[in-house]
Amino acid sequence: MRFPTDVLAILTDPRTVIRDHRIHVPFQFELEVWRRMNTILKDMGATWDSRKAYRAHVFPHRIEEFMRQCLAAGEYPTRYEQGWFPTPPSLVTQIVDLAGVYPGMTVLEPSAGSGAITSELARRGALVDAYEVDEWRADVLREQGDCRKVFAADFLAQDPLEYTEGFDRVVMNPPFEKGLDHIKHALGFMKKDGTLVSVMTAGLMWWSDKASVQFRKEVEEVGGEIELLPDDSFAACGTNVRTCLVYVPGYPGGPLRTHDWHQRQPQQLGLFDFAA
Repeated sequence: MRFPTDVLAILTDPRTVIRDHRIHVPFQFELEVWRRMNTILKDMGATWDSRKAYRAHVFPHRIEEFMRQCLAAGEYPTRYEQGWFPTPPSLVTQIVDLAGVYPGMTVLEPSAGSGAITSELARRGALVDAYEVDEWRADVLREQGDCRKVFAADFLAQDPLEYTEGFDRVVMNPPFEKGLDHIKHALGFMKKDGTLVSVMTAGLMWWSDKASVQFRKEVEEVGGEIELLPDDSFAACGTNVRTCLVYVPGYPGGPLRTHDWHQRQPQQLGLFDFAA
């Protein structure tokens, strides 16, 4: 959901205090704007503490880093949505550490949101390409300047062969609705000896459909892991959705459809005329 312009102005005002689990506005403004802000913050999980010593919106968890990501993007997830959830800072660190990102590596973030992961990748010296289907958030990513390229596009519609080489690393927090589709497609952009790390809904660990079973088998075959994350991993986003972390290392000659696999297919199937 987009923040109304007047509410966004209040929350981004330098006088507004966003610290730990509280949001406190120490100045007066129109009552109608306060009511709109109150509704939004309650949708995000806050309660209003009217005691004179507080007079703040209080969350049951630390909100500071998460709220700053939302304000940068100009939007927020409500408790009732299952769409965009910025990756909490502690989980970002865990993802990037697990991926083993070093300076000079090429890294793909195919569902970059407002840049929670890309900013950490850039801080570590990675060369980052990002996809974000929402044009507003894509503009935010460009303004942040952490990526060498930002594409406002549906990642699932992109062709891995648009890149002549795969990426050293792929790190992602895809939409949970089509999370497995995003992960499998992202493997096509990874070098055969690269690494993919992704957040995913915990159902992937036990779903019995053919695609999920086959994916778990392939991950195990290449020495990867699917690890259940703590229930409160996304508590800072106002949701207790259960998630897992998918770690997939490259395995030359293995079953994964990496970038190398895609490069071989046109030659094998005669789909393209490389002499043209």
